[in-house]
Amino acid sequence: MPVIPHDIDIQTDKDGAYEIERLLDEFVVERVQFSSAERIRSHFGVFIINAIRVEIMGDIEKRTAKGVWQPIDDLRKYVRFVEIDDMIIPVLLLEYEYEAYVQLGREDKAQLLQNWLERRGGSVEEVSDG
Repeated sequence: MPVIPHDIDIQTDKDGAYEIERLLDEFVVERVQFSSAERIRSHFGVFIINAIRVEIMGDIEKRTAKGVWQPIDDLRKYVRFVEIDDMIIPVLLLEYEYEAYVQLGREDKAQLLQNWLERRGGSVEEVSDG
């Protein structure tokens, strides 16, 4: 999808977030800690690496429109690996990202993803658990 990224988001579990912080300690801007907002909560931290902002989110939970916190997703179900510049990088399915943006009320981003997926013959229904 042709976008200009402004940062890198890394989703992991709680333990992974704190382990990444330990390994990248010299780049920490905001230490990983539990953070909660109206519609999302996670173990969140910020790093700056080579002038690039990297956000770590461990054990993300999203709140439904009815105010119920959803169980933590098993991200392994939504990861695919892509090759970029001789590197193999894990990425989340765009269908999963679409659903997350919808749940978080980020309709602008959700619409961009929906349009892209439809142009490519995909569907935004592919990762829904029902």
